[in-house]
Amino acid sequence: MIETDILILGAGPGGAATALFLAKQGIPSILVDKATFPRDKICGDALSGKVVEVLKKLDPALVSDLNIHAEFLGSYGVTFIAPNGQDLRVPFKKEINTNTEPPGFISKRLDFDNWLIDQVKKQPLIKLIENTELRKFERTTVGYQAVAKSGEVFQAKLIIAADGAYSTFAKEIGGLKTEPTHNCFGLRAYYKNVSGLDHQNFIELHFLKEFLPGYFWIFPLPNGNANIGAGMRADVMHDKKINLKKEFEKLIATHPAIKGRFAQAEQIGEVKLHGLPLGSKKRPLSGDHYMIIGDAAMLIDPFTGEGIGNAMMSGMLAAQQAQACMDKNDYSAKTISQYDKAVYERLWSELLLSYRMQQLVNFPSIFNFVVRKANSNAVLKETISAMFEDLDLRARLKDPKFYFKLLFS
Repeated sequence: MIETDILILGAGPGGAATALFLAKQGIPSILVDKATFPRDKICGDALSGKVVEVLKKLDPALVSDLNIHAEFLGSYGVTFIAPNGQDLRVPFKKEINTNTEPPGFISKRLDFDNWLIDQVKKQPLIKLIENTELRKFERTTVGYQAVAKSGEVFQAKLIIAADGAYSTFAKEIGGLKTEPTHNCFGLRAYYKNVSGLDHQNFIELHFLKEFLPGYFWIFPLPNGNANIGAGMRADVMHDKKINLKKEFEKLIATHPAIKGRFAQAEQIGEVKLHGLPLGSKKRPLSGDHYMIIGDAAMLIDPFTGEGIGNAMMSGMLAAQQAQACMDKNDYSAKTISQYDKAVYERLWSELLLSYRMQQLVNFPSIFNFVVRKANSNAVLKETISAMFEDLDLRARLKDPKFYFKLLFS
């Protein structure tokens, strides 16, 4: 039996960030993953400003390290394309300065996750165990016992579940269930020679009227490649009997605004599909002797589908709560519930705004109006941009009057 105070399930961005913050706090942990790194992961591959924010809190030198590696492409914003074809370019910061470290990056998950694992391996307080799948979890008098597929047994006072959208722990112990109205399916393919990629590496989210309420994305990658994908809510796909892969291929081949950009393009590898549990409702994220983070906690942005930043942010908060539990030797649900409070204080205003934006897509004319208004109203456009970096502004997003003043002033 392997005993530890803290056992982290899953070594993706959320789990790796948790272990790294614990190590920074002087706390050892065991980090277990069923894969052996490097390994691929289905994702849009965008590393948002939130990822940069978390890395800077961990160690500012990490962002500088990202910036000097060819596998990581600096990105300066996002372009939303409304159903009427009008686009809205929103920089991650109000002032774009390409001479400084970029506010965001784009990188294949294969490369980013492996880079994080390299940071993990540098920390003597983190014991990384790869190629080990934990399948069975039992409550004990001091915490939880986890049994691996191989039969190996782990005993921990605290489990932090960071094992992704299909987390066994989150389902069986945390009681989290996917719901079609709060779940999305996304698919991703890699391409080379896609034309018209943004000169400042803005990621593109296309809300095509023929594909609503889904969205189509084009994200530039290093070496002139691109991550191309599409996402749609599970209940809509079921009700409309939509085959996401066929619709994706049809858009690339026939859509007037899309097909020209793929005239000389070549697909690299196969199209891959993955489930995305959305953070469009609040859920319990902890209990006696455990916390759930990232995709396992269903914290994916309902509008953009972005999950890496929220995974790493929740991992940082979980590490802080773990230290509080160890200081008090108290791993009760009541004490650990402070983690839930911290997560939703930081993320809920953004998740709620994204949920409202997701619903707005069902009304193309209103979506078109917002984009048109933002393009003609400098204050509104700057406000949308500031949402990426202004914490005080995010707090105001809870007030419906805030939107009325913005749109109709």
